[in-house]
Amino acid sequence: MSGNTLQERRQGAMQVLSHAPAADIALRMAELPLPPYQQLRAPENGLVMVRGRIGGDGAPFNLGEATVSRAAIRLHSGEVGFGYVLGRDGEKARLIALCDALIQSPDHASAIEAKVVAPLRAEMRAARDQAAAQAAATRVDFYTMVRGEG
Repeated sequence: MSGNTLQERRQGAMQVLSHAPAADIALRMAELPLPPYQQLRAPENGLVMVRGRIGGDGAPFNLGEATVSRAAIRLHSGEVGFGYVLGRDGEKARLIALCDALIQSPDHASAIEAKVVAPLRAEMRAARDQAAAQAAATRVDFYTMVRGEG
C-alpha cells in the first residue's frame, strides 16, 4: 500500500479518488465484496467559501463560493469514512466515503488499494504523462531558430 501510516494511505487515496470519475470508481467497487454499512450522512450538496491570497502571502480575501457534495458512511465494524467533492456529484461523495471507511478496515484496506486506488492512480499518471508528452512535442526552442536575412 502507498504511504506508511493510516493517515498517509487515506490522504493518498483521497487525492486519487477526488480526481477520478465517479463511474470509474463505481466500476471498480462493483468487483469487490462489500461489507455491510450504513449511511451516517446521505449525500448532500452545499456551498463553501473559497478564500484567496494575492501572491500567495498577501492578506486573505473571500474569492467566492463553490458547490460541494459530502457524505459519511460507517461500516458495521465501526470504521467511519467521509467523502467531499467539488460540484454536485452526491454519488461520487458516497463512493469516496465508502472507500475511505474501507481503507481504515484491516480486512478491506489492501483490496481497496489494489483493486480501486492503484489502478485509478496508474490511469491518472498515464494520462498526465501523455499530456506532458503532447505538450513537449509542440515546444519550440527559440534559441535554435534561424533569423531571417537582413
